[in-house]
Amino acid sequence: MQTSSHDPLLNEILHHTQTDPHKRASGLSDFILGAQDGLVNVLGVVLGIAAATNDVRVVLVAGLATTFAESISMGAVAFTTTLADADLYQSEREREYRHIIEAPNLETKEIRDIYESKGFKGELLDHIVKTITTNQDVWVAVMMAEEHQLAPVDRKSAVKAAWVVGLSAIIGSLVPIAPFMFLSVATSMWMSVLVTALTLFAIGAYKARMTVGKPMRSGLEMAVIGTLSAMAGYLVGVLLKVPAVP
Repeated sequence: MQTSSHDPLLNEILHHTQTDPHKRASGLSDFILGAQDGLVNVLGVVLGIAAATNDVRVVLVAGLATTFAESISMGAVAFTTTLADADLYQSEREREYRHIIEAPNLETKEIRDIYESKGFKGELLDHIVKTITTNQDVWVAVMMAEEHQLAPVDRKSAVKAAWVVGLSAIIGSLVPIAPFMFLSVATSMWMSVLVTALTLFAIGAYKARMTVGKPMRSGLEMAVIGTLSAMAGYLVGVLLKVPAVP
């Protein structure tokens, strides 16, 4: 039997898979973390050094040194943080297995309380509780998700997170440095602020499009917050300005 283009089920399938599909997990948060950190921190450094010394070579050295030191540091933090999340999940999972063996009545009551709070009652609630507690793996999985609000973390993803954060930090860091390679210090300072703000805006707008929120508002928020944060470096440079040599 052929399916009509007016078949409600077909239309729903097309909407579900093509028009409005679910977004798969990606490294978006890692990319934003690295890029935003590189943009803001290095902008603050180059503005501060430029304001203090007015020497383009010093600015470039300081900016590049910060770029690579920070990218390695950020990548390492992403790696160890992901491993820590994986270890936490595994530790709590093993603890739940021990609990359902050593305190099964209490753990059963917790399952009942969870689903009762969702509105299930009577025989249906009894059936749900019995079905879940019959299988230890299902029981533990439900407790991890519902009680502890923890999702499994693949330890292999730690390497991916480190690479994404580290590389995006390098890319983001090079944006505020680039103007100093071609323009005078005074002009580069303004250009650096401008291109960094525009890049932060683009990242914020892209994040909103990929998740939720209004692209314009998200972009402006990220641009304003990031630029104002970097201004702290400029103020330090102005306050500690190196006197010109006669």
